[in-house]
Amino acid sequence: MSLSNFSDTWLVLYFYPKNDTPGCTKEACGFRDEYTAIKNMRAEVIGVSRDDTDSHAKFIEKYHLPFMLLSDTTGKTIEKYGALGLAGGIKRMTYIINPKGHVVKIYSKVTPASHADMIVQDLALLQKYD
Repeated sequence: MSLSNFSDTWLVLYFYPKNDTPGCTKEACGFRDEYTAIKNMRAEVIGVSRDDTDSHAKFIEKYHLPFMLLSDTTGKTIEKYGALGLAGGIKRMTYIINPKGHVVKIYSKVTPASHADMIVQDLALLQKYD
């Protein structure tokens, strides 16, 4: 999977610590609940964690998540995006990437319960001025 797979699409790329934990579930369900609004803005959501693909499949099914979750068991991509924390943990971070492949917004401090709402608002503003 590469950013080039999403040319002509805005991308919300979010990194999160672990499937089916309270904060990560709130964040994922927030994206689920706002997914139609995000898609209507020509954007796609992708979540990344160290969980394996089986764990992702269960998490997606349990919470009816309509977007892709990617597994980075080695942590290489997580590290490249600056989301690798102390002792190998994952920082909760999100990037908005425009259709040209440029990172236009970074969220280094995320509140899981309200994050998706903020993304929808910021996507609207970013697209207005892009």
